[in-house]
Amino acid sequence: MSVFEKVTLEGVKNIIVVASGKGGVGKSTVSANLAISLARNGYKTALVDADIFGPSIPKMLGIENANPEVTHLGDKEVMFPVEKYGVKIMSIGFFIKKNQGLIWRGPMAANAIMQLFENTVWGDIDYMVVDFPPGTSDIQLTTVQKLQITGAIIVTTPQEVAVNDARKAASMFNNPDLNVPILGVVENMTWFTPATHPDEKYFIFGKNGGEVLSQELRTKLLGQIPLVAEVSECSDNGSSIFNTNNELVINAFEKLTNTIVDSI
Repeated sequence: MSVFEKVTLEGVKNIIVVASGKGGVGKSTVSANLAISLARNGYKTALVDADIFGPSIPKMLGIENANPEVTHLGDKEVMFPVEKYGVKIMSIGFFIKKNQGLIWRGPMAANAIMQLFENTVWGDIDYMVVDFPPGTSDIQLTTVQKLQITGAIIVTTPQEVAVNDARKAASMFNNPDLNVPILGVVENMTWFTPATHPDEKYFIFGKNGGEVLSQELRTKLLGQIPLVAEVSECSDNGSSIFNTNNELVINAFEKLTNTIVDSI
């Protein structure tokens, strides 16, 4: 049992953290489209960009120039999240310049992330998706110590290098002092499918990495997301994969969403 005093986020029922051991595996892509998919299925959804040093959610959702409303409630300064695709979104990226790097030590970053959680007026939320930075640092540790986490999702790609790092990320949640349930593993970029040959699969990053990891962790393989051009194009253009006609990816995220909801 955790000995840390927990912070209650009023109105928030479930907090799902999305983690990875290394960058570049599509963790933010999974976080953003999972949140959008949850909202599309009728759930009141929030998305927190917890990557203080490399916030990517504003760019991925086309809201880089958004300015969250900041006001005072009594003696407390509070913020209201930006809303898009039916999702309430908060990121440190809203408060810094696009080309500005934060030169902060770990405790400063950990304090900043807790302000995003605690000082934001969320309203009623069924599922809050938290896009963690890669690795196991102060931000991740502070979040799981301070908040009542419903469960964690581990994102990896099939190759062994990514799986090795994902194991390390998972070990944090399994620490007896933290004891955060791992809901399962999402394998991203499972295979490549050319747009002109939608029935073909090319396993360019290897095979079965996510399945092996889920078996090691004694958890579920929640889903496998194919590598298609539309996913990266949507991220660059600030759009959603649900605005495309690629049923392969849309169905993958719909299945992932249903599996997670059923697990919880």
